Amino acid sequence: MISSRIRSKVTNKKLGTHGLFWLILYGYYVSSNWLFYKNKWALTEKYFIKTGLLILLTYLIIYVLIPFFLKKGRQFFFFLSSLFAVYIVYVVYTIIRFYYFDPKFPTVYKPFNLYERITNFAFYFSELYWFLFPAVILIALKYYRNQEEIVRLRAQKKEVELNRLKKQLNPHFLFNTLNNLYTLSLKKSDRAPEIILKLSKILDYMLYKCQDNFVPISGEIELLNNYIALEKVRYGKRLTINLQSTIEEEVKIAPLLLLTFLENAFKHGVSQEIKVANIDITLKSTKKLIEFEIINSKPAKTTTNPTEKRATIGLQNIKKQLDILYAANATLTTNETENKYAVHLKLIPNEL
Repeated sequence: MISSRIRSKVTNKKLGTHGLFWLILYGYYVSSNWLFYKNKWALTEKYFIKTGLLILLTYLIIYVLIPFFLKKGRQFFFFLSSLFAVYIVYVVYTIIRFYYFDPKFPTVYKPFNLYERITNFAFYFSELYWFLFPAVILIALKYYRNQEEIVRLRAQKKEVELNRLKKQLNPHFLFNTLNNLYTLSLKKSDRAPEIILKLSKILDYMLYKCQDNFVPISGEIELLNNYIALEKVRYGKRLTINLQSTIEEEVKIAPLLLLTFLENAFKHGVSQEIKVANIDITLKSTKKLIEFEIINSKPAKTTTNPTEKRATIGLQNIKKQLDILYAANATLTTNETENKYAVHLKLIPNEL
């Protein structure tokens, strides 16, 4: 009886949170276009229909496509089914506009050819960002909520600090990736599907494959490569990055540990560089030793550097997490010069 009441409260809270999210999103769409519409009723009705279709699409992706395809490792089918679902919603809205909005508000909407519009795939890909934005936001929120629940359940265990590693995907990274995807779509770039696939792989890995204390190192390498690929789109020619990995033995490692160092390299070495930034990564793995080194260039010194203190705190947290997981089996050294910052990590594989 008590457990059912708790579940009911949790469900009601979740419904309230999602309801508030959609209400805010609808209000944003209407308010941001308020000045561009003389007919306010046409505006509110248009985005009411659009938001309703986005709700159907978002929960189809979250509760059907992700569990049925992405969670089972069928990334390619997840990618295709998501594109198909978006296309169906795109077609449904186009039909609604053609048969309902255009006749009802002839002074607001310009006429168009229905067949040409629903077969205009360039226009469809330009709309992908708009259709997928709410789904990505809710997936990210679900991810963070799941991690918070894990931390609470393990509050009396030492692993509570380790679980913080599972919250490394910065929301700004998601938004930057979506913005880059939107730009590629506008340019009708063939890279747009590739970016969607890599982002879905990162979300899949962090949502479903990082639940254990230790995971196969090959998965971590794939995560690094996907992360790097998306950041290359963001920084373009401003970034030169090289990742060399030699895996002699498929050992296990703490999840997202290496990603933490890579994120720090981007945050403190690349994002502040106005010229060309460099990152060199070397990873070697044998049955008895994991050796990881990352070297990033440093931007020119300024009179004040507010990130230095935050970087020190971040490094201290990483050391605490290494102490919990590896104790004396981990060695972390750093070397800083005027132009470079290097991190050298040695781990004895631990599969406890």
